[in-house]
Amino acid sequence: MKLPRLFLLLLALPIVVSAAESPAVKKGAVTASLVSDAAAIAPGQPFTVALRLRHDPHWHSYWIAAGTGYPTALTWTLPEGFTAGNIQWPTPHTLQDSSGKIVGNGYDGDNLLLVEIKPPATLAPGSTVKLAATAEWLMCMDVCMPGDAKLELSLPVAAAAAADAKWTKVVADTRAKLPDASTGWNVSATHDGKSATLRLVPKAGTTHQPTELRFFSDDAFVDYTLPQAITQKNGGWVLVMPLDAAADQKTKHLTGVLASANGWSAGSGYDGLAIDVAFGDSKAVATVPTIAPTTTPTAPGSLLGTLFLAFVGGMILNLMPCVFPVLGIKILGFVNQSGSDKARIVQHGLVFALGVLLSFWTLAGALLVLRAGGSQLGWGFQLQSPAFVFGMAVFLLIFALNMSGLFEIGLSATGVGGDLQMKDGFAGSFFTGALATLVATPCSAPFLAPALGAALSLSAGQSFLIFTAIAIGLALPYLLLSIFPQAVRMLPKPGAWMETFKQFMAFPLYATVGWLLWVLAGQTKDDDNALLLISFGFVLVAMAAWIYGRFGQAHGKPTRQLLGRVFALALLAGGLATGWPKSAPVVVAGSYQVTWEKWSPAAITAAQAAGKYVYVDFTARWCATCQTNKAAVFHNDDVLAELKRKDVVLLRGDWTNRDPAITAELARWNRSAVPFNLIYAPGRPDPVVLPELLTPGKVLEAFAAAGK
Repeated sequence: MKLPRLFLLLLALPIVVSAAESPAVKKGAVTASLVSDAAAIAPGQPFTVALRLRHDPHWHSYWIAAGTGYPTALTWTLPEGFTAGNIQWPTPHTLQDSSGKIVGNGYDGDNLLLVEIKPPATLAPGSTVKLAATAEWLMCMDVCMPGDAKLELSLPVAAAAAADAKWTKVVADTRAKLPDASTGWNVSATHDGKSATLRLVPKAGTTHQPTELRFFSDDAFVDYTLPQAITQKNGGWVLVMPLDAAADQKTKHLTGVLASANGWSAGSGYDGLAIDVAFGDSKAVATVPTIAPTTTPTAPGSLLGTLFLAFVGGMILNLMPCVFPVLGIKILGFVNQSGSDKARIVQHGLVFALGVLLSFWTLAGALLVLRAGGSQLGWGFQLQSPAFVFGMAVFLLIFALNMSGLFEIGLSATGVGGDLQMKDGFAGSFFTGALATLVATPCSAPFLAPALGAALSLSAGQSFLIFTAIAIGLALPYLLLSIFPQAVRMLPKPGAWMETFKQFMAFPLYATVGWLLWVLAGQTKDDDNALLLISFGFVLVAMAAWIYGRFGQAHGKPTRQLLGRVFALALLAGGLATGWPKSAPVVVAGSYQVTWEKWSPAAITAAQAAGKYVYVDFTARWCATCQTNKAAVFHNDDVLAELKRKDVVLLRGDWTNRDPAITAELARWNRSAVPFNLIYAPGRPDPVVLPELLTPGKVLEAFAAAGK
């Protein structure tokens, strides 16, 4: 009897294998099914079942911390004694809409969400079990719609488990790429109330270097929409990540996934490092020292070590991208001086160093005063002001255009392109030192971070000593060039090449302007038009520089010069007014305030019976297009004036959470996604249907059509 049974089992094996996948269900742009790595299960032995989601091109669904959307969910209906674990989430990607705006974290293409199922030990071999689950997900492209599917998977029970030939390797490959905490890295984290800093230091023997790092916070602590500043230091990495506006400041741990495009070990592919580290709890203190907040004076040895780190960090700042443009400017100045009186060269070096010192002391004093008032500030705090960032970007743009030869301005303004032996040359040297300090503050060179951390937490006197050490380190290379004539003579003699070098050095300045524009993009993200206006402002500033250079310089007729300067000044003022970061517009036109009421069919009927226009907005918080529409339309003065004139009743159908009434209403219009907008006119049962992507003009046209 045993042989025929074995023969029958072998004959049935293809049937068993095919049973390791449920029938697929297509909903919208996603096809869902259940798959398993087990062709047969054994009593008490865990196995894996995965929800397989196949997305149509350009569509996506969401991770556990979705961002704009909401995560995929599984609700199980299992036989008695079975238990299901939580979804094991693969490392996500950033998701973007068609405009390139980040809208969340999640997945596209074909992917698996793994769940471990444990059967009871009393399961009888020879039986068949049915595993049922309801899957729910949100799928988005430029519109979003929820999806769901009821899925069933039947598996035979045997005395010994059997692997499924089709899915075992696929499931194993997915499991191998799940976020893993066991890597060759020491991890520490801090946060200052505005940003979180994550530091990674390689353990001994770790040679693999990750690339294209991105941290995904699983509790919305970090703002998923903003860029993350990533720098490589001492063989490790430092990520500075802006906090979400609603982040809980009392959070004790930084948790989430740190993704790497090439994995965390050789050949591992795009996978993640699981992060769960207490703030202030460093596992790599010996390599990345941290300073606990305190105002207690440190021991002399400790202070000397911090001063040394500050000095070395200040020197290395000269090689940072923020400061390198100024380095080129000052070297050009020394080349100009190379044939001058030695004493005068030394004087210029000392004045430059004085500019650096006084600027550092000014910033240190401002930090300490604000800290005494209770503010939580970090180094480079002035970069947190959009107005300051814009002003700095305009200044550097003008500076770069000058170096490109668009126009010429005197030494007293820039210290570039003039005769450093003139009286106002000392002002140029001092100003260049101040500029070096200003653009150095966003950078954090190796050894500088712990020194600044100490300076912001120690007593005022010790803090000033540390800032002084940083300033001396930054100014020392220039000071040495001025003090030692031999070094100056080693520099090339002035010549025609200097104009080429000056123009070349404009490009690092343009790069710095680009970086500041990137900072502004993050700071003005709540105002869709802000970045466009800033860019237009830069164009007007550049045109002002061109007009000044073409018509307002010291050549040509006096009338031409005067008109050129007047027009240049007017354009400069226009550029500043256009691009200056402003507060987001208030949603008010005159005395009109946008107020939304809850949508219902009865609300439409009541409003129409009262002779009112009705605007219906079916929307959801997870719908990025919906938010873009509202920002474009309901901040527009013409639209708001029309709403006031017609006394429009605004009804919102919020589909953020499932609502059967809204789902049914969308289906009535043969729709299954939001945004969906309607305008009802008084006494007319049929509304005007608006397109998915709205502009003020389209809304005003729809109101006109509804009233005809």
